[in-house]
Amino acid sequence: MKKKVAVILCGSGYLDGSEIREAVGTLWALSQHSNVVDVQCFAPDSAQADVMNCLTSQPVKGETRNQLVESARIARGKVAPLTQLNPREFDGVIMPGGFGAAKNLCNFALAGSKGVVCAELFAVLEPMYTAKKPIGAVCIAPAILALAFKGEKLELTVGADGEAAQEITKLGHRHVVCKPDACVVDKAHRIVTTPAYMYDNAPLHEIFTGIQKLTQEVVSLL
Repeated sequence: MKKKVAVILCGSGYLDGSEIREAVGTLWALSQHSNVVDVQCFAPDSAQADVMNCLTSQPVKGETRNQLVESARIARGKVAPLTQLNPREFDGVIMPGGFGAAKNLCNFALAGSKGVVCAELFAVLEPMYTAKKPIGAVCIAPAILALAFKGEKLELTVGADGEAAQEITKLGHRHVVCKPDACVVDKAHRIVTTPAYMYDNAPLHEIFTGIQKLTQEVVSLL
């Protein structure tokens, strides 16, 4: 029987939702293990924290967008509400990044190490972590794990030792410097992370290579 992997999205766009290239890279990499893995996308059925113009990098006033509806753009309609994700029915989970992950799935973007993970996502992550099911996190998404499992001494990467890394270490974790074409495997906690577009100018092929390595490691832990 194929293993089931959930991919958590939170909209469509690097400034207010899931980073599209990272999300597509994750789905692309998982598709290379189609004989092993069955993939299902999920997203919160709620409004994004904000709406951003990705051309001007300015907020769009007076507009709201639903994370589930916007995620359907990436998933080609095949996405379910996050509340329907039963942790017992899945063998692993991967979260692409994008600024939306730090604003919609948690509030790390605003509160840093004092932030919290949204309740419906924590309801998925906590039992999967306790059951030692592998979790992959891309770009800024490792910050979600840092908040969810404060004090657990996870080994995580968000790329370079910048402000985000410092906030992660405040939560009792070890930050590992990592390039975009690589990943960090915390075998003790069965967590895999890669920085992706935490390096803004990283070539796309390096982003995809890092995500491919992350996916391979997650699959090997299923």
